[in-house]
Amino acid sequence: MKVNKYYWVAGALLATSAFAQKNTVLNTKTRTTVSPTAVSKTAISETWVADLQDGRYRNPVLHADYSDPDACRVGEDYYMTASSFDAIPGLPILHSKDLVNWTLIGHALPRQVPIEHFEKTQHGNGVWAPAIRFHKGEFYIYYPDPDFGIYVIKAKNAAGTWSEPVLVEGGKGLIDPCPLWDDDGQAYLVHGWAGSRAGIKSVITVKKMNAEGTNVTDAGALVYDGHKIDPTVEGPKFYKRNGYYYIFAPAGGVATGWQIVLRSQNVYGPYERKVVMAEGKSGINGPHQGAWLTTSPVDGKSEDWFLHFQDKNEYGRVVHLQPMKWTNDWPVIGTDPDGDGIGDPVLTYTKPLTVRKYPLATPPESDEFTEPALGKQWQWQANPKGTWAMPAAGYLRLYSYQKPEQAKNLWDVPNVLLQKFPAEEFTVTTRLRFTPNANLTNEKTGLVVMGQSYAGIYLRSGRNKTELIYAVCQKASDGKPETERVLAEFKPETDIQLRVKVIKGGKCEFGFSEDGTRFKMMGETFQAEVGRWIGAKVGIFCTRENQTNDSGYADYEWFRITK
Repeated sequence: MKVNKYYWVAGALLATSAFAQKNTVLNTKTRTTVSPTAVSKTAISETWVADLQDGRYRNPVLHADYSDPDACRVGEDYYMTASSFDAIPGLPILHSKDLVNWTLIGHALPRQVPIEHFEKTQHGNGVWAPAIRFHKGEFYIYYPDPDFGIYVIKAKNAAGTWSEPVLVEGGKGLIDPCPLWDDDGQAYLVHGWAGSRAGIKSVITVKKMNAEGTNVTDAGALVYDGHKIDPTVEGPKFYKRNGYYYIFAPAGGVATGWQIVLRSQNVYGPYERKVVMAEGKSGINGPHQGAWLTTSPVDGKSEDWFLHFQDKNEYGRVVHLQPMKWTNDWPVIGTDPDGDGIGDPVLTYTKPLTVRKYPLATPPESDEFTEPALGKQWQWQANPKGTWAMPAAGYLRLYSYQKPEQAKNLWDVPNVLLQKFPAEEFTVTTRLRFTPNANLTNEKTGLVVMGQSYAGIYLRSGRNKTELIYAVCQKASDGKPETERVLAEFKPETDIQLRVKVIKGGKCEFGFSEDGTRFKMMGETFQAEVGRWIGAKVGIFCTRENQTNDSGYADYEWFRITK
């Protein structure tokens, strides 16, 4: 019989499992054999670093799915947010000092509203393209939910607690908002339209707001119709410079489009139009939708830059940084070797001008589960419940949670804990102990690569045994069932390491180890797939089929992403 021991730590009673106790010495030995980046709180990615450390950087600056990025500068600090759709926490907040080295400092949305609506998986719904601005000492994020309307949230500290969402304008199909406070204090909101909800797309509307930016005050006006030459124009960002109002907007489709800029000396137009960046000969498809930023002056000199995304299929919408120049009050994004005013995106370039050199930084990937909270890289597939996961002293405990009745597979299971693919090639290894409920069967826990199709390697409880399963679910988003293969059989309480190796093109090979040294790999690959408007993700889960008054659980000691 296993007995938990209890320790008083900083006034809190913490339960330490026998698994965690047993492996205290083993952990120490293990951690001396891995790269220091695997355990450091400020770990630098082993899989992708944009800073070349010679005064240059490479694109993408974030090789992860930070879709529809927008950013603002406050003093010498840059803050970025991105779409998060149904993933929770949502609205990631990233910080940088040089536009190249980024850290993930938090999320602005701990739960999505309406709360009950987002307690179920809502793939592709939720938070679409947001905008972040700093106005009168406060950060503002405007984000659209295509089914409910446009919301605003505020914070004094971007890394702190954000206000509850306020509905600026309700309605279906209102997307991609961005505010502008004019010189006279009048606030405006520009946004696009989602054809799937509004029955119209490829048009941009400007509306007035109250001075606080919390409520739309008129019906607005059409300022651009892209049907003839800019189909699917959307994602507008609003700026003012040298007496011109500028609307930066992507057009032509996510994977195949271009970046346009509209300008006018009247907020309602008429607007002139110009293509300012396209793929050209760069091989960077669909370069568009993002944020114009001007650097903090250094010796009286500032530079202009543009952050945008590139759709890389199963890797998601990764973030690029482009130099930007102004010619005759028109921006040119990227480099313009032929002088036609249409920039080509760059793969490498000189880093932005800064007051000093800053250290390398990357968003978190590996998690040693040593903190009393989940790492910031983790997101659930729906608004979380407190019984799904409980960080403890040196491990993360996932309790099995009953799958929704209608769920045919993990696509519709809310308590799947996931993070973004961090690079084209990487390896994930996790160590766990599974302790199923002796009165239940078919409790499951393990490692999964999620998308519209998915694959995973996991433990499944049976009567007096635990089976190791390799499962593949093709067309999971269509409700198709998993196909599975039993790889091994163990005693009910099992220590094991699970692994997935991802190579270029999103090809995934799973494996496992009983001793942490010799891994038995599957010898076959699974092709990772996109999710709904997102790239593939990797993570862990713990489920059961039936409701009882208690559950089994899995203790994950660590989750490491390496080369």
